[in-house]
Amino acid sequence: MIYIENQQQNHDIPITTFKTAARTILNALECPEDTELSVVIVDDDQIQEINRDYLQRDNPTNVISFAQQEGEGAGICPELLGDVVISADTAARDAAEAGVPFFSEMSFLLIHGILHLLGYDHERGTEEQAAEMEAKERELFAVLKQAFPELITEGSK
Repeated sequence: MIYIENQQQNHDIPITTFKTAARTILNALECPEDTELSVVIVDDDQIQEINRDYLQRDNPTNVISFAQQEGEGAGICPELLGDVVISADTAARDAAEAGVPFFSEMSFLLIHGILHLLGYDHERGTEEQAAEMEAKERELFAVLKQAFPELITEGSK
C-alpha cells in the first residue's frame, strides 16, 4: 500500500501519477506487493521544522526519510518500509536551477528517499556505497523515464 499526502499548496502535484511512480520504483526494486510506503509532500517551512526537530539541522532540505526497518523496531512489521517527506518548494527551485521538469525532480527525490529506506546511504557510508546508491538512482530514473516519457524528459537527471 502506498499512501501519499500532499500538505502543501504551492505546487500542483499529480498525486495519482506520483503514486504510480512510487509503485513503479518499488516494483523495480522487487519489493513485495504488500510493502507499505508513506510519502508526505510539504513546503519548505514544514520540512525545515522536521529537519530541525529530528535531525538537528535548522534549514529546509529536499527530502528526508524515516526507515521503519532500522533500529529497535526493525522487523516488527516487515512490510512497513517507512516514510519519505519531500519539500515541493525545494524540488521546484532545484528543478528550475537544473532546467528539468518539476515532476522529474520530484520523482528523483522519491527514488532517493526510497533508497534511503532500503538502507542505501551516501552520507554515512563509504565512497563505494555512495557510488552504489548513485548507480541505483540512475537505474531507477531510467525506469521512470520509460514509464513516464511525457513527464520525465531525456534532459532530466
